[in-house]
Amino acid sequence: MKRLFSNLTFQVLLAIVLGVLVGIYFKSFAPTAKDISDTFIKMITMLIAPIIFCVIVLGIANMNDMKKVGRVGGKAILYFEIVTTFALLLGVVLANVLRPGDGMVVKAVSAAQNIKLAGYEKQATQMHWGDFFTHIIPGNAFKAFTDGDILQILFFAILFGYGLSKLGEEGKGVVRGIDKISKVLFNIMGVVMRVAPIGAFGGMAYTVGTYGLSTLVPMLKLLGAVYLAMLIFIFVVLNIICFIYKISLWQYLKYIRQEIFIVLGTSSSEPVLPAMMQKMERFGCAKSVVGLVIPTGYSFNLDGTTIYLSMSVIFLAQVFHIPLSLGQQLTIIGILMITSKGAAGVTGSGFIVLASTLTAIKIIPLESVAILLGVDRFMSLARALTNVIGNGLASVVIAKSEKEFDEAKYQKAINPLTP
Repeated sequence: MKRLFSNLTFQVLLAIVLGVLVGIYFKSFAPTAKDISDTFIKMITMLIAPIIFCVIVLGIANMNDMKKVGRVGGKAILYFEIVTTFALLLGVVLANVLRPGDGMVVKAVSAAQNIKLAGYEKQATQMHWGDFFTHIIPGNAFKAFTDGDILQILFFAILFGYGLSKLGEEGKGVVRGIDKISKVLFNIMGVVMRVAPIGAFGGMAYTVGTYGLSTLVPMLKLLGAVYLAMLIFIFVVLNIICFIYKISLWQYLKYIRQEIFIVLGTSSSEPVLPAMMQKMERFGCAKSVVGLVIPTGYSFNLDGTTIYLSMSVIFLAQVFHIPLSLGQQLTIIGILMITSKGAAGVTGSGFIVLASTLTAIKIIPLESVAILLGVDRFMSLARALTNVIGNGLASVVIAKSEKEFDEAKYQKAINPLTP
């Protein structure tokens, strides 16, 4: 029994259950619960930038072949685009088959929701997908770190790693120094992860206490459709990928179960980014591949977000009885393939992208997004989980394609008791 209670996975799961109960019976605790959750996320966020920098620099400096860096990056982007396209198509097909918006009665939007929606609309009007590419290059490298901008840190780390690799033997001392700093950071992360149950408790207590389970009732059809789409994507699409690359999806999910529960409790994929990088390396992927693929995937490989966006657009069209032709739906898919990349790393990006997409297609009223506000936090659970699972698997696919996957590490990861 003592061993069970000392298990982090069990602690996080227990914290989630307690969070739900506290959220139901002690709604006034919600603001405090949010502070608890936000504090945990901040503790993780402070480590993300330096860990990403160290891992990428070490991977590239030890690779000694910039053509390989470009090849790995190119394969990753191609893989992301193919898989997210499947996610988009799955979302559109299921939304058309299940028709979750039929029969939905739209209630009046509250003043608080109007204020929140106005903020998203403002951000959407300021978002231009072309700016995304210029945004990748930081105007100030130090500001990229203070802002925690993953893409800018990624860009700077690649250049720094390239410059370091060119020093040859002269740069070995710097490489060893960065390697030691990396180990220190992961040791700190190990300490922070011990309080993950408290963060998961706070996140779940805030979600249930603020939004309440009663808000789910009128939107159960949409929630069910979105969760079904995510399950089909994970257990069919990703399972096929696992079969092709000869790994077990079940063993992989079991291996990252702690991260899955933390995402479930916090409704965010960000707290597990450093842990996923470390775990996928232990799973058998080369450090250089993990360092490039997972941080990039957090911006380009948002499978869960993509499914949610495609289904939400079709759902809103059904609610407001707006018929969409096949051509219009294909246009929406094309727009989402662009706009879904444009809000990478932005808080509330799901709503910002949705608002910008509706602005672009000019078919569905922008104000309709307000009806999704009440259940967005619950849908973000599915989005974040799918994003994390998909990104981890992406590093396996790219590592295997580069013959940078250690089968011995993989076997040890899925069979930890094997000598």
